[in-house]
Amino acid sequence: MTKVVSNLWFAEHAREAVEFYVSIIPDSSIGRTTILPAETPSGPPGSVELIEFTLGDQAFLAMKAGPLDSFNHSFSIAILLENQAEIDRIWDAFLANGGTPEACGWLKDRWGLSWQIVPRMLAEMVADDDRERARRVTEVMLGMVKIDVAALEKAFNG
Repeated sequence: MTKVVSNLWFAEHAREAVEFYVSIIPDSSIGRTTILPAETPSGPPGSVELIEFTLGDQAFLAMKAGPLDSFNHSFSIAILLENQAEIDRIWDAFLANGGTPEACGWLKDRWGLSWQIVPRMLAEMVADDDRERARRVTEVMLGMVKIDVAALEKAFNG
């Protein structure tokens, strides 16, 4: 069976980032950690650490391997949540840990990785067959920083 795993390259502090992520996202865990015992382009034996982990039901691999490319908006992790309380809890935890709010439910964590903290229902709302409802929701969402579920529902329902 084929398995797809997202790989996150950290210049440093990969373990700290992974421990934070699994502490705030339900049903998450850290698996195997491997220290590469050979010389690599990133450094001498022992300088590269691989950390397998899951966030919800998604598999990831964090690699601490020195600077190469910075994270940017072309890759983000979306956390699809059921209610405002969960959005608030996770959003606030990221900000309290040095994250920076952006727009439309996006934020950057203190390591520069982009996250989308959004309600699961948002995708259904913007894909609704009633394109006027979808437009209203989209316009309201575009004016938000942290997502406000009640405001989305109000826009959706007219």
